[in-house]
Amino acid sequence: MKTITVRDDTYRRLLSLKGKRSFSDVIDELIRRDIERRVGKIIEVCSAPPSPELEDIVRRVRENFRARI
Repeated sequence: MKTITVRDDTYRRLLSLKGKRSFSDVIDELIRRDIERRVGKIIEVCSAPPSPELEDIVRRVRENFRARI
């Protein structure tokens, strides 16, 4: 078990979400929700047909990556 320090306003927001749960449970849920949101966004982006702008960005990233190898 570890001790963490948070700002007073952050503590009040966590306390309002806590109810009868532990702070660890609240924090774990918030992290899980954020991960699920990010994965959902990745799936959404990957499911959409690529735009010319995206293809250009990917091409430039790949070129820059090859230049650093």
